[in-house]
Amino acid sequence: MSTFWKPGTAQPGSSADRIGTSSEEAESAFQHASAISSSSSSSSSRERRSLQEERKALPIYEQRERILYAVQRYGVVVIVGQTGCGKTTQIPQYLLEAGWAPTHRAQSIVCTQPRRLSCLSISMRVSAEQGCILGSQVGYAVPFERHYDARTTRIKYVTHGTLFRELMSDPLLSAYSVVMIDEAHERNAFSDLLLILLKKIRRKRPSLRVIVSSATIDAQAFLNFFLDKPYTGQERQAGGAQAAAAAAPTTTTTTATSTTQRSNNEEVEDGIILSLQGRTFPVEIAYAQEAVEDYVKASVEAVWQLHLAEAKGDILVFLTGKEEIDACMQALADRQISLPQGSLPLHLLPVHAGLSTQEQMALFDSTARGGRRCLVATNIAEASVTLPGIRYVVDCGLVKMRLFDPESGTDSLCILPISQASAAQRSGRAGRTSAGKALRLYTRSTFRSLAPHTSPELCRSDLTSVVLQLKSLGVDDLVRKFEWIWPAPSTRLLSCALQRCAVLGAMDEWARLTPDGQKMAELPLEPIMGKLLLQSVRFQCSKEILSVIAMLSVSSPFVIPDEKRYASNDAAYTSALLSRDKFTAEEGDHLSLLNVYDAFVDPQVGASSRGFCKRNKLAFAALARAVSIRQQLQGWMKRLGWEREARMGCEGDEGRLRKCLVSALFENAARRMEDGEYRSIRAGQTLHIHPSSVLFDRIPKSKYVIFQEVVQTNKRYMRDVTVVEEVSEKKGVFFVFFAHIALRKNQNKASDAMLNAFLPPRPLPATSFSLSPSTHKGLVT
Repeated sequence: MSTFWKPGTAQPGSSADRIGTSSEEAESAFQHASAISSSSSSSSSRERRSLQEERKALPIYEQRERILYAVQRYGVVVIVGQTGCGKTTQIPQYLLEAGWAPTHRAQSIVCTQPRRLSCLSISMRVSAEQGCILGSQVGYAVPFERHYDARTTRIKYVTHGTLFRELMSDPLLSAYSVVMIDEAHERNAFSDLLLILLKKIRRKRPSLRVIVSSATIDAQAFLNFFLDKPYTGQERQAGGAQAAAAAAPTTTTTTATSTTQRSNNEEVEDGIILSLQGRTFPVEIAYAQEAVEDYVKASVEAVWQLHLAEAKGDILVFLTGKEEIDACMQALADRQISLPQGSLPLHLLPVHAGLSTQEQMALFDSTARGGRRCLVATNIAEASVTLPGIRYVVDCGLVKMRLFDPESGTDSLCILPISQASAAQRSGRAGRTSAGKALRLYTRSTFRSLAPHTSPELCRSDLTSVVLQLKSLGVDDLVRKFEWIWPAPSTRLLSCALQRCAVLGAMDEWARLTPDGQKMAELPLEPIMGKLLLQSVRFQCSKEILSVIAMLSVSSPFVIPDEKRYASNDAAYTSALLSRDKFTAEEGDHLSLLNVYDAFVDPQVGASSRGFCKRNKLAFAALARAVSIRQQLQGWMKRLGWEREARMGCEGDEGRLRKCLVSALFENAARRMEDGEYRSIRAGQTLHIHPSSVLFDRIPKSKYVIFQEVVQTNKRYMRDVTVVEEVSEKKGVFFVFFAHIALRKNQNKASDAMLNAFLPPRPLPATSFSLSPSTHKGLVT
């Protein structure tokens, strides 16, 4: 393992490097939630008193009156508060208690979060503090899952995207009196879009209150956006300094504007900034002396060193994805066999977006008795959830981030260096209740070279979904008139998004939504998956496609040890592959996933049981969630008038099923070259089949494949790959649209076969939309 040096010691460096962090925010609801519904009233009463005492002990409690005054007087309140001060759980409750969500007005308070896990954990905590059953007075809504009652719920936690979708049916968000956008510093695409649209909504609904909240935020820049003041860039520099000292002690301050407006006969000023005070504890930071080649292996070494040498306290490890988390946990589990006699065990817990409810509950238990917890996490643990008991942090310095290349049209999941602000957030996780330590698996010079902030998602992502949603809301000119939050996405990104909407048949030649496009906007799916669902109706295979989409929406159902790292048990790895082979279809991953789903739900085979999953080395939680997602998608089809079509299947005709897949995924196509590598049809990029694919190390008869996404590490890998038959390449022309001007663009010969869309064997039913004129004839399987 690489050794670490502490700045200020004899090793290279200067002054000691410490940051302060706040006290732990009590957002660990799961261990308390069950007590609320307990049959023992005395036990529940004691629990409630304990929770109320915890609420009063939070740093934010002293600022309760100031916050309520600000919300009463100002239309927009920007709150800067350290992670752990209590802003996420307490502010909505303060507002409820102050009368901002009276039952007679049928309005509630909504707080948005970037991730599903934080919505669930926070809502359970708040329901416990309110002494109610989750789903009654306090609820949540996340993609494919909702737990609230529109008649009784007064506080609702939702993902940014969920609230954005509510704008489709309620453009003025009239169901809410206060909208709180939390974790705004992450610059999530939907959080930025919500801020843009909330500014417009407030012009028509001045009584609506907007709270923008985060631990590290460019406060003045966000407020200036709402006040129509120009962005100079200096606000962001101030925000960067604030992020670097995220947990330094601060005095509660306010900055108000002079502009006022009238609402309901009372004077309401435009905006204010509140900085919330918090208690601090030092975190000792150590850097690697030299670059780390294998950060997963280095993480294992660092955890082992901490476990054997340091005092009690849990360890939080930051890695980039589930595969690395599994590899790290497996290596640590193997090492426990050689623990010195008398040493306490290490309890290993994963932290990522695909956890089951039971696994989520375990994260919020107090420090394990008779041992130390080690939580191995993605960047979800940076700010979205506050995990109790953490005293030590191991930071690999990398994050998995989706990047879109408009030139090639490739949307890739890449592993990239984090920003300095993210590094501060990660280190700050140590020592929420006492002094802590953070080991950074990168050098100090590397840290200095990191970008101050993470690039906004709107500036680095495929905007096809964003454009489709905005078009459905009536936004016409996305280039000249739409007021983007700083910095605006490039015209190239917008142009490419408009082009992709056209190719998918979602827009006509004048950049207007087609009937297909309107339905794709309504569906809770990415545009390409929405297109696939529409095409399944035409190909009469919705029964199978619903299952495929549901399986693609969850993590891999196959439980296979990582062969490349720490493979101490070859027999287990081989056994897992043999289990997967039972479900493998030679056509590729999409049909293999369908086989897994069908076997799981078959009452004569899997019967949706844990035992079936255990015997076949399948992930029960992933499959159970896929069943739930499929049921909800089937409900969407019913709302769209396709109840009968949702039950129609292709009756084993895999050719028809693959034709349907091609008709939606034609842009994600590649051809195998003589050297065995694949080239993307669209841009000629070199691609490889991902090791997790059932087609890995196989040579299909056909040279053509379609894929779901590209993941980029040391190579560009295609994930979820299906083989398609060769087709004759024809000259073709298709339209791209930008700023209301139709541009005709000739495609290169290699791309013609895949970019020409696919004529289905039958039209849509009369109860739904007709085939859009932008669908083209082409690839046949």
